[in-house]
Amino acid sequence: MDEQAIAAVAAWATLAVNTVAGAYAGWRWWQVNPTAAVWPLLRAGQAVAVVQALVAGILFASNYEPADGLYWLYALLPVAIGFIAEQLRIASAEQVLENRGLENAQAVGALPETEQRSVVLAIVRREVGVVALAAGVVAFLALRAALIA
Repeated sequence: MDEQAIAAVAAWATLAVNTVAGAYAGWRWWQVNPTAAVWPLLRAGQAVAVVQALVAGILFASNYEPADGLYWLYALLPVAIGFIAEQLRIASAEQVLENRGLENAQAVGALPETEQRSVVLAIVRREVGVVALAAGVVAFLALRAALIA
């Protein structure tokens, strides 16, 4: 397999996994029913993006020249997108607590059980939405990488 094919396979794999993960997570977000199956899919998308970046690094070290120099950006940027999404995911939990006038997670424990569930659902839903959107962005970048590899 030549270097172009390796670059393309890595990009198409990243596109496929992140498209499935982002679409499924987005659908669960829309349904207001984020299930446990969402997180392994989203983490798999992040892992494949890291593998794509590693492949790009190896290809760069072997002096691979893609059809367009933007390939390097499209291959490496998904890792940064994943990192930023994780930071926003963490901040989203704090935002939900702040919006409800709660100081911290311990304050949630003092609420009645139905309100606790409501807060937790709001936090998880916001987290899923953030990471699902990031998976969509990563899928787009992977498509661009695949097309110019």
